[in-house]
Amino acid sequence: PSSNLCPSDSKLISIMADDGAVRKKRTFKKFMFRGVDLETLYDMTHEEFSEKINARQRRRMMRGLKRKCNTLMTRLTKAKKAATPGERPEGVKTHVRSMIIVPEMIGSVVGVYNGKVFNGIEIKPEMVGHYLGEFSITYKPVRHGRPGIGSTNSSRFIPLK
Repeated sequence: PSSNLCPSDSKLISIMADDGAVRKKRTFKKFMFRGVDLETLYDMTHEEFSEKINARQRRRMMRGLKRKCNTLMTRLTKAKKAATPGERPEGVKTHVRSMIIVPEMIGSVVGVYNGKVFNGIEIKPEMVGHYLGEFSITYKPVRHGRPGIGSTNSSRFIPLK
C-alpha cells in the first residue's frame, strides 16, 4: 500500500491498521529559520545568529545587548531551569519591549508590558528575530459602527427592542 505514494510526498504517510484498512498519518513540517533547523539555531553564537536576521536587528545585536536585555535573559534561563521538564516555566514580567527574540528564549513565558497590563506570551520558534513588543498590542482596536460620546442625538438613538 505505501508503494503508491511518491517518495517526495512528506505530508502523508500511509500505515496499515489492525483491521487491514489503510490510514494516513500526518507528518509535521520541520521548523527552519532562514535555512537553519532548530537544533543548529540553539547551538549558534550571537554573532552567527545575527548574520541570519534582518539588518535593523543585526545592527542592534552587533552593538551589544544592554544591561536590561541581559537581566531579562538571565531571569528567563533561571525560570526555565526551575521548571520541571515538560511543564511551562514561570512567567517573567518585563518592560523591555525592544528585546529581540533569540533562540535561547524559545519555550519561555514572558509578560510584556503594554502600558496598562502585562500580556503573557509563550515564545515560539516562529517568533525568533522579532521584537517582544510586536506580540503585545499597546492600543485597543477601534470598533466601528457604534455611536460614541461625541455623536449627535439622531445617530445615538438605539431602539430598546
